[in-house]
Order: sequence, then structure tokens, then C-alpha cells
Amino acid sequence: MKIEQAEKLLAEYVSGETLVRHCHTVATVMRRYAEILGETDPEFWECVGLLHDLDFENYPAEHCVKVKEILESEKPNYPDGNGGSLITDRMIHAIQSHGWKICCDVKPELMMEKVLYTIDELTGLIYACAMARPSKSVMDMEVKSVVKKFKSKSFAAGCNRDVIAEGVQMMESNLQEVIQNCITAMRTRHEELGV
Repeated sequence: MKIEQAEKLLAEYVSGETLVRHCHTVATVMRRYAEILGETDPEFWECVGLLHDLDFENYPAEHCVKVKEILESEKPNYPDGNGGSLITDRMIHAIQSHGWKICCDVKPELMMEKVLYTIDELTGLIYACAMARPSKSVMDMEVKSVVKKFKSKSFAAGCNRDVIAEGVQMMESNLQEVIQNCITAMRTRHEELGV
């Protein structure tokens, strides 16, 4: 799937400015991680990031469950030219897995899924940190500032620190490194992401 096709699909199901921005932020970080890890198809990772909250706006109570039904129904609209679809079972599993232990029981297994699980919450925290700065930007943000806010449970209380910590562990990484990679990725499109 090309990012333009994922953009078209996103626009059919998500219209809220905040959620659209979040989807673009996650997509940006997913692509960066694919590049860091030497993946052959970073655009696929980006598409998964862009579509990860496809069902959230219209079906918040069925988040990460309804998305499977939506994507299955959209398969015929995105043919791959070989009798299949650009919307693959791998994509659907990855998108569902970011809700593991939160709203569904699909476990992140592949590295792409583990990254999505981790950065979904983490990018929200980083965005909140940026908005709390005088510059309202990630351009002058340091990792230690985010770590400090991570430890303050009352700051951006909706960002699930347990999910972030578990995700970092699943990635076999450390919090500082993942934060740095998120910030670096977000800086590449900071104007578009409003941060």
C-alpha cells in the first residue's frame, strides 16, 4: 500500500484534527523506526501507523476490534493487481495489536507491532511535553525533559506509562533511546505535525 492510498482510507473514517495529527505523528515515527531497523518497506510501516486508529473516532468502544471488520470490508477497494488486496492480514494484525491488554487480545509479535504498541502512547506524551514548552516544539526538546514528565504521573495522565514501559521492554530497548528516536522522527515533519 502506498501512503497516498492510506491517506485516502484514513480520510474516509477520521476527520477530527487532533486524531488526524496523532495518526500522522505515529506514521512518521513508524517510518523512522523501519529505516533505523533496516526494513525493506518503510512505507508499509508508515501506512500501518497512519491507519492504526482508523476505528477510534466512530467506534471508540470497539477500538482495535471494529478495525478488523472495517479493513476486511475495504480489501476489495484496494486491489494489489494480483488478485489480492493491498490491505493484508499482516497489516490488520499489526493495527489490532496496538490495543493489546487495553481493548483487545491481539498480542504484538513482530517488531513492527512492538514499535507501534510503544510509540502510540509515547508520541502522545512527547506531544504534550512539547505543548508545555515555551516554544511549543520538539525542535529544542531534550530526552531528559520527556523522561522527567514520564515520571510525573499527573502530567498527560491519559498516556499509559505501563504500556510504554512494557513496549520498550518488548522492543529490547530503553526508554531514553525510544524517546530520542521519536523526537528525531517528529522533528523531520514538525511543521506538518504542529510540533
